[in-house]
Amino acid sequence: MIDIRLANAGDVNEISDIENECFTDPWSREAILNEIENNRISYIFVAESDNSIIGYMGIWYILDEGHITNIAVAGKYRKKGVGTLLLSEAIKHGKENNITCFTLEVRAGNHEAIKLYEKFGFVKQGIRKEYYEDNKEDAIIMWRKDQ
Repeated sequence: MIDIRLANAGDVNEISDIENECFTDPWSREAILNEIENNRISYIFVAESDNSIIGYMGIWYILDEGHITNIAVAGKYRKKGVGTLLLSEAIKHGKENNITCFTLEVRAGNHEAIKLYEKFGFVKQGIRKEYYEDNKEDAIIMWRKDQ
């Protein structure tokens, strides 16, 4: 069974481990802790199974917009619906907090993530050229607007 909940400071090490596994330019433990403890617009959701964090997702609430900062699932739990559960819970939480639209940037080559976002009604709205510093890959800007 997978539970989705808001992160707390005790989750930082496991979130950081997933961050380091999934990204070439990962956020530091200190940055993650700051998001959890000090950033009043930040919400980090974790997916937990058998008392272990297996995925997480960050989102900032800015006025009525939800900006998805990151989403990652530990390698052995990918393609098992964890990302879907995280995104679903974050959108539900956002709507409960008067968020009417959601946005994110995704690597142009991350086809699996793009398919996930499209499944939730996100549409491509633009491109940020050479957005990612590690390899100069473009980012696709995606939006979901709820009425």
